[in-house]
Amino acid sequence: MTSTENATRNGVDTATLFATLDAVKADTELAKFRFRATNRWLSGTHNQSTIHGFHGAKQEMTHRQPFTFDADHPPVLVGSDQGPTPVEYLLHALAACLTAGIANVAAARGLTLTEVSSTVEGDIDLLGILGLSDEVRNGYQNIKIDFTVRGDDPEKLRKVVEQSCRRSAVFDVLTNGVPVSVNVSTD
Repeated sequence: MTSTENATRNGVDTATLFATLDAVKADTELAKFRFRATNRWLSGTHNQSTIHGFHGAKQEMTHRQPFTFDADHPPVLVGSDQGPTPVEYLLHALAACLTAGIANVAAARGLTLTEVSSTVEGDIDLLGILGLSDEVRNGYQNIKIDFTVRGDDPEKLRKVVEQSCRRSAVFDVLTNGVPVSVNVSTD
């Protein structure tokens, strides 16, 4: 058995990982995905998103089950604390995307992980969001990620984290921005 046949490293099915890479190289249309979430307002600042269907690999698909997530603000920000704030979900998305990338890249490079953990912090000045200053941005002014990565060769693991950052969709959106269009129906 070679490292790409029926091997699992760090919980990653490397045979499937490499087969996916080969399939996409052969047909780049397979790489086009459209993820979606639906959201509904519940009350006050409390709302709920559902993630279920998406389009990818030239077909409409669904997750095994719908995933629902509540978002809210804490009472100090006039919410009822029914879930994390949307900007906290953004930190989660960044940590989750980079961590998944670390597992995949390490597995593809034949490196064994024994620990991957992180703390992600973001600083926001509410003067922007509250409309009290036009000089203060509405979003994070900076985000800091501290990773602990243990396993094989520490220098190779540093390079794995660097590669994960280079290939992370969430990291890319946060560091490079993305056009967002907003359509409104009021009837």
